[in-house]
Amino acid sequence: MENELLAIVSVLLLLSAVVGAQPGKFTFLQEASSSASSNEEYDYIVVGGGTAGCPLAATLSEKFKVLLLERGGVPYGNPDIERIEMFVHNLVWTNATSPAQAFISEDGVINRRPRVLGGGTCLNAGFYTRASQEFIQKAGWDEKLVDESYSWVENVVAFAPELKQWQSAVRRGLLEVGILPDNGVTYDHLIGTKTGGSIFDSNGHRHTAADLLKYANPSSIKVMLHATTNKILFTDSSLTLRLSADSERPRAYGVVYTDTSGMEHRAVLNSNPRSEVILSAGALGSPQLLMLSGIGPEEHLKAFKIPVVMNAPNVGQGMADNPMNAIFVPSPKPLEVSLVEVVGITSFGSFIESASPALGITMISSVPPPLRTPSFIQAVQNQLQEMSSYLPRTGVLMEKVDGPVSSGYLKLRNTDPHDNPAVRFNYFSDPQDLNKCVQGIQLIERVIGSSSMTSFTYVNPEEIPEPMLKFVSLLGNLLPLDTSNRIAMETFCRATVTTIWHYHGGCQVGRVVDDSHRVIGVNNLRVIDGSTFLSSPGTNPQATVMMMGRQVYGCEYPQGTWIKLLISI
Repeated sequence: MENELLAIVSVLLLLSAVVGAQPGKFTFLQEASSSASSNEEYDYIVVGGGTAGCPLAATLSEKFKVLLLERGGVPYGNPDIERIEMFVHNLVWTNATSPAQAFISEDGVINRRPRVLGGGTCLNAGFYTRASQEFIQKAGWDEKLVDESYSWVENVVAFAPELKQWQSAVRRGLLEVGILPDNGVTYDHLIGTKTGGSIFDSNGHRHTAADLLKYANPSSIKVMLHATTNKILFTDSSLTLRLSADSERPRAYGVVYTDTSGMEHRAVLNSNPRSEVILSAGALGSPQLLMLSGIGPEEHLKAFKIPVVMNAPNVGQGMADNPMNAIFVPSPKPLEVSLVEVVGITSFGSFIESASPALGITMISSVPPPLRTPSFIQAVQNQLQEMSSYLPRTGVLMEKVDGPVSSGYLKLRNTDPHDNPAVRFNYFSDPQDLNKCVQGIQLIERVIGSSSMTSFTYVNPEEIPEPMLKFVSLLGNLLPLDTSNRIAMETFCRATVTTIWHYHGGCQVGRVVDDSHRVIGVNNLRVIDGSTFLSSPGTNPQATVMMMGRQVYGCEYPQGTWIKLLISI
């Protein structure tokens, strides 16, 4: 009877966690297709209800009238998003309307971009960690206000994970091989080994950036769902009241967006010269939308017959994705369900993380990137499903390159905002990144061979059951036979590279936007999201991107009075 009562209590707790996050508590959410034409005008129009857009819109609504446009739906009530055990299914299951939108970079690496309120926080592995002090100082941010902004986020979405067997063993292994000091449990980015935070709570329930809308003023915000922004509207500078030299530049005054039926809508700013359109559509969406709106490389825009508002050759440049290489570990016993909870932060610029069971079904790397065609991936996934009984006995250790130094570009494929642009990250084109990968894989070998991992590894590889070896070979890779062979290791890194979804760039500070994130050369337009990064912050950028949304900098009252809501971006 006692066990039955405990089971009932557990179910009720789980239900309360889910029900407590239902969209009904947000009275300001509505479908774009249900919105009638109106003459409403806004102080701010935020494009993209993702990791930055949700906290940004919530913060702005404290003082201003805000419209938030999100091309996807809500995360609430969707177990694929909300439950930790559904993480893989959430990433693998994609279609024209799924929260995860699939794309393959021109490097051949399979990737995902979010299409849901809450953005990447609805898809990722949940690890929560702040940026390094060096990153914050280089950005020129006020450290006290940054700390306050992080805390504002953490009060809603961050939790200390309870380490179980696999994660505990990896943690001990990192310390055993010298990734010191032991930094305990912390959100701070520090050299050594630490347990970070997670946006999954102790019940395995995911919390997302959408939850930060709880801070919003319901009377000052409207959130349109399934609203895909087609372009930004600009005034003709020759017709603008000339208050200064700046008034000769194009001024953003609104956007055009479509609903699920294809019906077109317009949203416009009010007449105050301080009102703004803010892009928070992510590293793919923000540079793509600038180009579709006529801001980008002139010849590229002309090739698609897009009227040029401003020639901005740096839009779409500096696209980077932290290369990730994974080593799969066959285990003689089942492993707990865990996503990233522990990280080893090395002094040479490599991060070591782990998960269990293996996440390989989301990042198949058993063949080099050019061979990872959709038909190949589908065939592998079908085989993996047939052999899924081995999945609970397969862990994974991942090496992620800090930075990175290598970068590429983003270009339009067409003028449809629903489609993915073309993007190339040029993984390992810089030898510095390749060197970090080699050292990281060599470090993983030492962790796997540590005494801390003995109970989770086969002492004699010949004891690994043949069907399990086949299963792992479909997923990805065991350790290379000779990690001391430099040429072989560099080849291994290039051939097995995949992503951990931390791509950034395309609207970088100093190239596309200024230090206050205003788009250079036009008025009343900013970009606030990961597309502005020169490098990825910390071991996972989500905490910093949410924090950016809170630290609204350089915004002004509609009356023109200068304020700092929190911190200048």
